[in-house]
Amino acid sequence: MTNQETQEQTLERTLFLNGTIAEESWFDDDITPKLFRDELFAGNGDITIWINSPGGDCVAAAQIYNMMMEYPGNVTVKIDGIAASAASVIAMAGTRVLVSPVSMLMIHNPMTAAMGDTSEMQKAIAMLDEVKESIINAYEIKTGMSRAKLSHLMDAETWMDAHTAIDMGFADEILARPAETPVENNATGPMLFSRAAVTNSLMDKLAAKCRIKKPETPERSVDSLMERLDLIKQYI
Repeated sequence: MTNQETQEQTLERTLFLNGTIAEESWFDDDITPKLFRDELFAGNGDITIWINSPGGDCVAAAQIYNMMMEYPGNVTVKIDGIAASAASVIAMAGTRVLVSPVSMLMIHNPMTAAMGDTSEMQKAIAMLDEVKESIINAYEIKTGMSRAKLSHLMDAETWMDAHTAIDMGFADEILARPAETPVENNATGPMLFSRAAVTNSLMDKLAAKCRIKKPETPERSVDSLMERLDLIKQYI
């Protein structure tokens, strides 16, 4: 790939966002904003980010979303498994969003755990309302859908397959095999399965491997057969 400003050849990089999104990782198995920042800005040029994540911390997801929005190159997001909850917010930062034919995208209301008296519960409710509004901002920018409709979709916990995600504006196109990749088809006719044919073929191969000879059927001459017929006629 050629940089149009410097005319330098740059390779398009690929990152994989697989797993739960969290502020910190205790066992190095979560995606954190710090880890993502280190990988994202380790190079330059256009980048492809594959997403397969059930979601996680919405604040951490917001940080990753902002990093991708501020990245100077093109960011192509490819969803190959699932982009649910907070991961769906991250996907919205892609310059282009491509979805696998077998992938899923899910949006829902933010959740939290709270304890305390009614005042604390009311604070938690107010906080969740504001978090929801911030999430709707990302969906609205990508889809152009009204905030009221997006809110209803989140209330219902909406799951989308590839076609629905494209129809609703959450994705741009479906991933397909590259056009330059030849597809070999060595089939010469209808593909049929016959248990008897498979069994016979297997027995022939075993017999050849073990050098087992098939029993030979003794041949009989025409004269001997006529003699046996004449003998049978005598008793009829």
